[in-house]
Amino acid sequence: MWLYFLQGIGLGFAAAVQPGPLQTYLISQSLLRGWKRTLPAALAPLISDGPIIILCLLVLSQVPIWFQRFLYLAGGLFILYLAFGAYRAWKDFDAKVPQPDSQSARQGIMRAALIIALSPGPYLYWSLITGPILLKGWRDTPLYGIGFLAGFYATIIVTLGITILVFGMARQVGPKVNRALLGISAATLCIFGLYQLWLGMTG
Repeated sequence: MWLYFLQGIGLGFAAAVQPGPLQTYLISQSLLRGWKRTLPAALAPLISDGPIIILCLLVLSQVPIWFQRFLYLAGGLFILYLAFGAYRAWKDFDAKVPQPDSQSARQGIMRAALIIALSPGPYLYWSLITGPILLKGWRDTPLYGIGFLAGFYATIIVTLGITILVFGMARQVGPKVNRALLGISAATLCIFGLYQLWLGMTG
């Protein structure tokens, strides 16, 4: 179980610190409205990801083993692609933060969930990367799958929460911390990309 839990932590961290519309939204809202009013939006993945996971797993559960090996290989290449993108974002990091929009704070968590649901990233992530890991663990024993999900979502929520706190409390510290997280994300993605390729070639 610990292997799946640790995989969940690593992939959850990499997903949470990847630059994208959700992170941009959370940063802008924390700068505009403060961390206390923005912090609940860190729970948005718990709302948006359920249907995405079910859809992806229903598709994955109907494909043969050889195709799942292909997904491991495709997922490994995709993770390495994300690692390269994270590295470029770290190397060319721009400390400027986009201007926040005028969305209501009361709708923050639902808007964050909608941003996730309308982005292609989660569907690709659960189809090519996390979905095959969850499915393999669940088939071995549901405890493995639960451990993977626990590590994944606990890390995502905590990491998004830290991002909100940092940008809400200290504008000067925020960009430096975010750049460091991008560097760690690039290294984490590279490791898991190579691991996925190894699973695809030896599974």
